Amino acid sequence: MRTTLLALSLVMLPVLGVAQSKLPSVTLQTLDGKKVDTRTWSNNGQPMIVNFWATWCAPCKRELGAISEKYEDWQKRTGVKLIAVSIDDARSMARVAPYVNGQSWDYEVFLDPNGDLKRALNVNNVPHTFLINGTGEIVYQHNNYEPGDENELFDQVLKLTGKK
Repeated sequence: MRTTLLALSLVMLPVLGVAQSKLPSVTLQTLDGKKVDTRTWSNNGQPMIVNFWATWCAPCKRELGAISEKYEDWQKRTGVKLIAVSIDDARSMARVAPYVNGQSWDYEVFLDPNGDLKRALNVNNVPHTFLINGTGEIVYQHNNYEPGDENELFDQVLKLTGKK
């Protein structure tokens, strides 16, 4: 019985949002076309949120918009940084910069047109949000979006930073 429970708990770790892996090293593009390796992403030991989204994904845009309304407060309270990774492919990638420029997002935005980071993190659909601790470990993830999910995400940031 004990072996079964241990095996079950190990299988459930990713589902429960427990630390499971490090952020992989993948080359992405900035909105102006510069290549950036994800291993250079840093927030001085503070948490980072990595959100996968696409211009064609209405729930993605709602989630990033909802977070945007609270993001300044989140940063002041916890030091968290959000990085938005667009999975738009070559056909729709040209829509990303105009869309982002029309929003009031204060996020770093990167392009993953070949899906390299998406594949490395096993992202199957968007929005998919990861919370990464100060040492680069994934400690929480959430898939899809319903209004209010941003509050659960911030609760996880508060727990991680010990400010709850």
